[in-house]
Amino acid sequence: MEWRDEGIVIGVRRHGETSAIIETMTRRHGRHLGLVRGGRSSRLRPALQPGNTLGLVWRARLDEHLGVYAVEPLALRAGRLIGSALGLAGIGWLGALMRLLPEREAHESLYQGLTLIADRLDDSAVAPALVARLEARVLAECGFALDLDSCAATGVREDLIYVSPKSGRAISAAAGAEWRDRLLPLPAFLRGGETPAPGPAEIADAFRLTGFFLDRDLFSPRGLQLPDSRRAFLAAATKAQAG
Repeated sequence: MEWRDEGIVIGVRRHGETSAIIETMTRRHGRHLGLVRGGRSSRLRPALQPGNTLGLVWRARLDEHLGVYAVEPLALRAGRLIGSALGLAGIGWLGALMRLLPEREAHESLYQGLTLIADRLDDSAVAPALVARLEARVLAECGFALDLDSCAATGVREDLIYVSPKSGRAISAAAGAEWRDRLLPLPAFLRGGETPAPGPAEIADAFRLTGFFLDRDLFSPRGLQLPDSRRAFLAAATKAQAG
């Protein structure tokens, strides 16, 4: 068995004295692990860092085996990200987010989004909004898409400012007025389209919204809590934006 692809490193662990097992989010083969022989060497170690994009050749005798990676550096951004509190926390959270996906299941649109974010992850002006959108896309890829196109109560497509925590559907200002204390705020930028750059309050509302559904639909059913890496990223984002 052999295939060629590209992937972003989301995890690395030692294997024996000289090798490493890397976890990558690949373009066409999804989240995939493989052994890199000599991966702890001074030549390869800088490339095998979370956040870097590698060219990959995977080989194994059978498809279900771990397999061996031959790697080629394509985009080495880990050094820059490690130098930023926001970037360092962000790459940890993105790895945890990708691990919600089944292994070896292709999600090319998520790979493209992950690449875009990795290139901007240390930019506090854009990274938080990009990550919030990616969280919503992960929910959708896992079968829990938020329906933000029209009001669940009236069908209107304008003035959608709430989301029902029960259904994950948008609610208009008029329809939700009576129950606004029970609804989640819906920042306009999460709906897509042309919107002004979100401010800190909208960013906070977005993470409150996506965090609610990530916890309820993906983490809690697995007996897990939202990971510390997400809290670290949100704290770093808040501090960077305040600065």
